[in-house]
Amino acid sequence: MDFPPDTLHSTAPPPARAPTPHPAPLWAVRGAMSRKMHVAFAVLGFCAVLAVWLGLAESGWFNKVFLPRPQDVAQRFYTWLVEDDLLKDVSISIYRVMGGFMLAVIVALPLGLMIGTFRPVQAFFGPVMEFARYLPAVAFVPLVMLWVGIDEGSKVAIIWIGTFFQMVLMISEDVHRVPMAQIEAAQTMGATREEIITKVILKSALPSIMDSLRVTMGWAWTYLVVAELVAANSGLGYAILKAQRFLQTDKIFAGILLIGLIGLVMDQLFRWVHRQRFPWLYA
Repeated sequence: MDFPPDTLHSTAPPPARAPTPHPAPLWAVRGAMSRKMHVAFAVLGFCAVLAVWLGLAESGWFNKVFLPRPQDVAQRFYTWLVEDDLLKDVSISIYRVMGGFMLAVIVALPLGLMIGTFRPVQAFFGPVMEFARYLPAVAFVPLVMLWVGIDEGSKVAIIWIGTFFQMVLMISEDVHRVPMAQIEAAQTMGATREEIITKVILKSALPSIMDSLRVTMGWAWTYLVVAELVAANSGLGYAILKAQRFLQTDKIFAGILLIGLIGLVMDQLFRWVHRQRFPWLYA
């Protein structure tokens, strides 16, 4: 008598089930962390710094001239906002930083691409860039004033000098790290030299280049105070230097913290664009 196939009993063991993946422990080496947990630790880090600052300021060990209290800095920030045109200082500083940074990108991106791609270009420009990146930007202030003048161009030029040479070298290293196997595969399929540069090397190095730009954006903000040494009458760096002359330490703290906050926002914007542009790196 024939039985339907579904009524037959097989003596073969049932197929083994794949083990259910368990999340890595929180303190595992390079372990995973949820978004909420990441935000919680970030907030905790800022709160810890604020608590240490408040404790030292309230301890009485330091004069308020040397270490103002957080509430004094917050009050100064409010006064700066409503009475001293803080928004104008912020906008002009952002303009100067972005101007110097974007000019550096316009020149450094193609030059770094060529240095990382062609050995003769690397031999020609590489040692010059290595030499120039050790030159302090503040030392160029007198020369920039002579060459460019004391208008907005001089501030932009200082920020450009402070970021350009490091940016070129970082981009060239990103390009140089593109695997040779990708280039050879493109050559095998008949790609031209221009196609290899634009469609293989540049696209492969682009995620790393964006990370390099994010780092150099931070350097651009660190040169803001130096740039606003050049006959400035507005800007966050100028306000910090002016407050130094009058021992307004609370305003110095407010300016420094504001620069850090703006830089943090720009850094997170770079990270967001990186995730949107290269989602496969975060899968």
